[in-house]
Amino acid sequence: MYPPELVQPMKDELTSFGFEEIQTAEAVKAALEKEGTTLVVVNSVCGCAARNARPGAKMSLENAKKPTNLITVFAGVDKEAVNEARAHMVPFPPSSPSMALFKDGELVHMLERHHIEGRPAEMIAENLMDAYNEFC
Repeated sequence: MYPPELVQPMKDELTSFGFEEIQTAEAVKAALEKEGTTLVVVNSVCGCAARNARPGAKMSLENAKKPTNLITVFAGVDKEAVNEARAHMVPFPPSSPSMALFKDGELVHMLERHHIEGRPAEMIAENLMDAYNEFC
């Protein structure tokens, strides 16, 4: 577990942009049961989350079509919530950061760490926008 004061600015980067912070398995289940599309960002302390994932997720929301719901869980902090979110991302192996788009509770698009690491935020945003245009 990371100290709360260390991760709070990283959480705030997404919550201040409209993402709902989820900390329990029950809250993840409830969020994924909502009608419409839900973007789940598995946040992390790593450099690629700061440099690529969080900025890419925020940029992607400048698209005309976007998810109905935005949620985030934090790897290494919100263990119960992260495990529940990852259970819905099968067959993809656990990775952080990662991003998943669900439509009516079904996984329709996935960005694993290897899709994020080393790629500019703009490319990640484009990838997500393509998914929004198809599924939202």
